[in-house]
Amino acid sequence: MALIDLASVKTVNHPAIDTDHQAFVGLLNQLDVASNADFPLLFKALFEHTEQHFDRENQLMKEHGFPARAEHMGEHQRVVGEFKQFQSRIDKGMVAFGRAFVKDRLPQWFQLHVTTMDSALAAHIKTGSKA
Repeated sequence: MALIDLASVKTVNHPAIDTDHQAFVGLLNQLDVASNADFPLLFKALFEHTEQHFDRENQLMKEHGFPARAEHMGEHQRVVGEFKQFQSRIDKGMVAFGRAFVKDRLPQWFQLHVTTMDSALAAHIKTGSKA
């Protein structure tokens, strides 16, 4: 069973954001079943994807004058910090720590982030507001 069923992921109806979310879920689910040998490379791919996705969202927030930009970007920074901590542990061979992060932390965070922060951003963009 997948960590996150793609069909259960709320779409925010912004094509670029929804595409990034689909890729995130795909990588997360691959990590859940990856061998210990494959896990480090897949984790790095998820981390890089997440950073790129956050960069795209941060740019959208800036372009559209999103009022909750500071809070949303702060959440992105916090999650990137967590990724860095776990990447460091994985780089030292502590794959079990990475597996715990992937299984016990990321699915719940992702679902909440999409439902709250990303949905609010997409709704704001649809209003046509600009900075």
